Amino acid sequence: MGNRIAKLAAGIAAPLLLASCATTGGKTTAPGGAAVEEDFTPAWAKEAIWYQIFPERFRNGSPANDPRPEDIAGAWPSAPDQPWQVSPWGSDWYKLQPWEEANGRGVFWNIPRRRYGGDLLGVAQQLDYLQELGVTAVYFNPLFMAPSHHKYDGITYHHIDPTFGPDPEGDRALIATEDPGDPSTWLWTAADRQFLDLIKEMRRRGIRVIIDGVFNHMGKESWPFQDVKRNQRASRYADWFTVNSWDHEEAGTKFDYEGWFGVKDLPELREDENGIVAGPREYIFAATRRWMDPDGDGDPSDGIDGWRLDVAFCVAHPFWKDWRKVVKGVNPQAYITAEVIDSNAALQPYLQGDEFDAVMNYNFAFTLAEFFVETKTRITAKQFDAKLLELREAFPAGVTYVQQNLFGSHDTIRIGSAIVNRDLGSYRDWGGHFGASKAETGNVDTRRPTEDEYRIQKLIAIMQFTYVGAPMIYYGDEVGMWGANDPCDRKPMVWGDLPYEPEATNPDGSPRVPADPVGIHRGMLEHYKALARIRNGSRALRLGDFQTVLVDDHHSGYAFSRSIDGETAIVAINNSAEARTMRLPLLAAESGRYRDALGNSEVLSQRGEMIEVRVPAYWGAVLLRE
Repeated sequence: MGNRIAKLAAGIAAPLLLASCATTGGKTTAPGGAAVEEDFTPAWAKEAIWYQIFPERFRNGSPANDPRPEDIAGAWPSAPDQPWQVSPWGSDWYKLQPWEEANGRGVFWNIPRRRYGGDLLGVAQQLDYLQELGVTAVYFNPLFMAPSHHKYDGITYHHIDPTFGPDPEGDRALIATEDPGDPSTWLWTAADRQFLDLIKEMRRRGIRVIIDGVFNHMGKESWPFQDVKRNQRASRYADWFTVNSWDHEEAGTKFDYEGWFGVKDLPELREDENGIVAGPREYIFAATRRWMDPDGDGDPSDGIDGWRLDVAFCVAHPFWKDWRKVVKGVNPQAYITAEVIDSNAALQPYLQGDEFDAVMNYNFAFTLAEFFVETKTRITAKQFDAKLLELREAFPAGVTYVQQNLFGSHDTIRIGSAIVNRDLGSYRDWGGHFGASKAETGNVDTRRPTEDEYRIQKLIAIMQFTYVGAPMIYYGDEVGMWGANDPCDRKPMVWGDLPYEPEATNPDGSPRVPADPVGIHRGMLEHYKALARIRNGSRALRLGDFQTVLVDDHHSGYAFSRSIDGETAIVAINNSAEARTMRLPLLAAESGRYRDALGNSEVLSQRGEMIEVRVPAYWGAVLLRE
């Protein structure tokens, strides 16, 4: 059928339907006994619809546990002598609050200091929402104790941040009784237990949970680093970090160390040729087991379902190989995905079955941007098809089915704002685009997208939800949230029962005229719900093979089919400004009557091995066989 994904499809149905099917080694077996390509990925992840939650900005369930000034001490930018309060959830994003105006600093100095009070109870209160959206797996940005809003500056790996839980003061007192370097002394705080209860309830609703593992660095407020600062060479943890010099009055040296990419707030854990060295390595392994099997009874059903690994490229391969053995030893069906933003060739060593199951699929996002968003350098339908084929062929076929097919994340400009700012540069130029898409450059239009621009986002979502791999929603994209890159992609989630000020302020402090109303884009939300409902109801779209059906450079048309065990879905994409009649060939095995599951395109005729469908401008048809 033209590529490895298609060839695998003949044998993919039986093993993937069964949650008990082993997928960590050996060969999967096709119906009839034929061996197909090794599949080391977890079965459930192939059918996932992912939702990424940035905890501090998702929902404030209880103001009683809101952060206090001492809870953010040490977070950048540190200003303990300046006024500070928790920010109103629905406040105008670029408008300085009175206590912010008092410090005389600009908005981009103040935004990282803001806390809005998101917590675990807020997530628990919105599980009905996630379930109705059609989500089946959640990735949480860091939950562990840390002073920042983003929590990538962890104080510990073995405790949920007390401000995410119901009893911050009690949790801090409990944590203070531990020897953090001795796992036998670790206790379960109220926040820890609330998280475990949340996992249990999410799993009851059919929603898996993975969490962020930030194993390259810790925060400067972390317990081992603080011990090193106090005790210098005499610290039990002196060899955990790369120390360049120690405090030594006679030698005239001061304490200095390596920070992640030079950022002193994030001291790097020390590595040798085998990756992270013994002390932090054993701490990471112990924390990994703690969250995967909280009771330590050999039953991982009360723990998380896997991990997302931050800046995984900063840690040497031997460490990840050993860490995978720990993870899969606890739960063979655990899912491991990583942040490695690089070429397919650079990604291949990570995805051979002895390190990760998948990556956050930024190369998929780059390809979508080049076809649907960028105008000056837009690729043709033929080039789009070729780039997608390259992605499918780059890794073992099972990996392709579990890749997290995202467009936006906490490290990117929002989808809607990417469309507003179509030509800031190539999205594939990760470093360049990351900087260019920040509002502080003054070159990003931070307004609300128009309905025409939102329509492009809906078209991108159609591709995400129907293509091979697991679609991933960044919180708020489904309700039309917009924003420039970090930190403006991390606004508080928009909810229908909360009041929001209009965005009446520009990044430079000038008035925005007219002001942009903030609220749920109902059409967008219903669109995402419909796509999730279609995907969850179609084995072909979750597990089927892939075959290109149409490539039309002249009209920016593209179509493909997904088939498994006699079930077929055909997806037609019209990436042009005019409605098009698309003539799509059918294989004999795909014969039958088709309807558009989205309900916006009209099947005009169907004769023999050809189907004609009228697809509106910048839209797609999802044709399912009746």
